[in-house]
Amino acid sequence: MIGIFDSGSGGLTVLKEIRALAPQCDIVYFGDFVHVPYGEKTPEELGALTVIAVEKLLEEGATEIVSACNSVSASIAQPLIQLLGRKQFGMIEMIGPTVGALKEQAQEGITIGLVATPATVRSGIYHNAFSAEQITIKAIGIPGLTDAIESGADEATLTNIFSSAVDELKKASCSTIILGCTQYPLIKEVFESYSPDTIFFNPAHAVADKVVKRFDTDGNGTLRFLLSQDSDIFRKMVTEFFPEEEYVIEVL
Repeated sequence: MIGIFDSGSGGLTVLKEIRALAPQCDIVYFGDFVHVPYGEKTPEELGALTVIAVEKLLEEGATEIVSACNSVSASIAQPLIQLLGRKQFGMIEMIGPTVGALKEQAQEGITIGLVATPATVRSGIYHNAFSAEQITIKAIGIPGLTDAIESGADEATLTNIFSSAVDELKKASCSTIILGCTQYPLIKEVFESYSPDTIFFNPAHAVADKVVKRFDTDGNGTLRFLLSQDSDIFRKMVTEFFPEEEYVIEVL
């Protein structure tokens, strides 16, 4: 069974892509709405929250973990594996698959930009990962956007929050911009409407592709959602994303 965790609804973008590639896979998803957004938290806070999330998924029967939160992946994914080393499980995070998917474009001279939470940008993980491939990127953190998405803010509000970041990246000739928070692809159309000449890259497919190649995805297609706090917006998104699925939502 694969366990997926995120601070809220953004991980649904990754789950949807995994489901498309491996519909038979058994999946349990943990959404930590009590603590959303993770992107404004310190590394110490993120570490503690991730330990709780991973332990919960392992207790529920997950044998493989997908960290569908860039802030968490950026801050403590590898130390966490060492911390919980007594338990045998694999982990896939967001950054590696993203770099792999865009490496060829960047090496061909396309300038890559990144919009993400402040925690992800501060960590420097995207810079470091691309630098290992001799690629330089420009990254900008966007405070408040994740929270606005989770609260169901309207398009004008969302655009007002991210517009200056996108404008700055375009001035830096970034023709491809990574949506470096899993909540951001939920409003990909809003980004594209604001800047139709820019490619906004959603890492979810690259992550899902790595999941089906690396993890055992055989199963009965069960789907469970565990929430630390109920969310009407999340329930609505699940219905829209998986209209023909049978699933269970549990509030812990």
